[in-house]
Amino acid sequence: MPEIRQLSASVINKIAAGEVIERPSSVVKELVENAVDAGSSRVDVSVEKGGLDLVRVSDNGSGIEQEQLVLALASHATSKIHDADDLFSVLTMGFRGEALASIAEISHLTMTSRTVENDAAATVESNGGRLQGPRPIGAPVGTSVEIRNLFFNTPVRRKFMRTPQTEMGHVSEAFLRIAIAHPDIHFTLRHNERAVHDLPPVDNWKQRLTAVFGRELAEHLIWIENSDDETRLWGFVADPVYHRGNNRMQYLFLNRRHIRDRSLQHALGEAYRGLLLHGRHPVAFLQLEMPPNVVDVNVHPSKLEVRFENSRRLYSQVLGTLRTKFLSTDLTARVEKPDVEPSSGNIPSAVSGGPSLADSLDRQNQSRLDLDYGPRPEVDFGGVVPARDQWAAPLGETGRPLHGVGVASNVGGDGEIAATNDTMPPDRTAGDISARLVTEATYTFQGMQAHNRYLITESEDGVLVIDQHALHERILYERFREKVLSGKLEVQRLLVPETITMTPSEVAVGLENKDLLHELGIEIEHFGGDTLVINGYPTMLAKVGAADVLRWAIDRLIANNGRAEKRDLIDEILHMMSCKAAVKAGDPLCAEEITALLEHRELCQDAHHCPHGRPTSLVFSRQELDRRFQRI
Repeated sequence: MPEIRQLSASVINKIAAGEVIERPSSVVKELVENAVDAGSSRVDVSVEKGGLDLVRVSDNGSGIEQEQLVLALASHATSKIHDADDLFSVLTMGFRGEALASIAEISHLTMTSRTVENDAAATVESNGGRLQGPRPIGAPVGTSVEIRNLFFNTPVRRKFMRTPQTEMGHVSEAFLRIAIAHPDIHFTLRHNERAVHDLPPVDNWKQRLTAVFGRELAEHLIWIENSDDETRLWGFVADPVYHRGNNRMQYLFLNRRHIRDRSLQHALGEAYRGLLLHGRHPVAFLQLEMPPNVVDVNVHPSKLEVRFENSRRLYSQVLGTLRTKFLSTDLTARVEKPDVEPSSGNIPSAVSGGPSLADSLDRQNQSRLDLDYGPRPEVDFGGVVPARDQWAAPLGETGRPLHGVGVASNVGGDGEIAATNDTMPPDRTAGDISARLVTEATYTFQGMQAHNRYLITESEDGVLVIDQHALHERILYERFREKVLSGKLEVQRLLVPETITMTPSEVAVGLENKDLLHELGIEIEHFGGDTLVINGYPTMLAKVGAADVLRWAIDRLIANNGRAEKRDLIDEILHMMSCKAAVKAGDPLCAEEITALLEHRELCQDAHHCPHGRPTSLVFSRQELDRRFQRI
């Protein structure tokens, strides 16, 4: 039987280093956190070759007494906790007392420190865990830790390091996670003697975010705040036009400590559901403040993961706060020319500006899904009658709107205008029309259709361009969802039930989810073999086709492997149903249909995005139009 032995302190520290010190960025994180805990007002970080050759962190904090310098490099030595009870009241960034010992074991370390009470500083050196010192030296108040030749005695770990550029990227991210959360501290970062970040102290958090991420993003941040018992949530979330292909721009802080939490990230994603396209992630900077006794920060060696006492309540708080804010915020996409051209892929072209209105429409059109599903049904709003019964436009002698001032004209692809009336009365001149517009207050510009896909109308800010399919899809989705949740979805029962033959697996999925389909107004029975019988389906989809509705629904169930949450399945199927039933790009609309769409837009909870997250409209502000026409 193998003999049991007590591991040496050197081996123990190397094992700890393998858990805590993954790469140079881990060293930067631990040292900068110590500098923050020391009460520093300035922290300077310098690295060479991505941190593999040098990491130096200097601060002007409280410093360390000479007789405690050696103890500071010992394993599990800390000034931040004293007994086990202190683990439930941790408010400092670090507390384990293993980072410095681990770093010293796998590098050449020099630590110099001076307290305000002493005239001289002291320094101690470690060569792979072998200590020398302390000895007196001249240095300012504070602490400086210099790490050279990281992983020099653990060649396997060093072999797995990436290029200096890649490692520097990780260093910069670790640095920013701390700098962002502490706007009252001056942080600097240099790489190979070149300044990367210089972040002086600022008065508020938004100023720090502006300094790090730029003014354009900062101007499109939305403030959120909510307090629930002892938990306070506050910070900024970005307008949905700013999104990323990953979640790296989601910064969550607990008592100013950067954390990762899948539950909170899921809540953030749910809050943006319907505002972003599939595969895109929101940008957010959120702070959580809560008593330390309701959260366990001693879960992971790197202290990135925590465990909340009531994670469900926190999930609901994040989700509810963001959704409430979005419902009360105008999220209409605006066409603007930014001061700095955004990077490709991070910001949609809809807000990146461009030379012309047509170019912007073309860019948006390129991102559209294929909407060619054959003949369109008439515009259906689920039994809701438009608010207006007639047009508020001046009428000619024929009783029709006058050419040139009527509403809902169609602009064809060749640029010609086909008015809704026949011709202008011969006895009316342009001067007559202008005079009448001045003297009569009944004229209200409603909208016109361009290229049989976009509606153009006025807004308080300028000109509003609306995607007719996306808007109608949103209207139908909210009608569907409201009726499903209230149990008042009208079902059209078929006098002659319709049969549909499907594959055995499709039949099985349909029957397994029979109750769920019934909630959506799709009533089915098993006819036998590979055949289902449709007894009824939603009245709102009367012109779509019962068999198509059932196939679409079962396709979504199969796509989720039958394991998705009921709420998510219902939502996805409602997305699909509203998309299929909405008017399509390319469908010409009559005047009444255009009016109905515009008026129902005002009744939507979220008129800014279709259920899939695409914008329903763009605003060309008066200022932007004036700029492009060189009026300013």
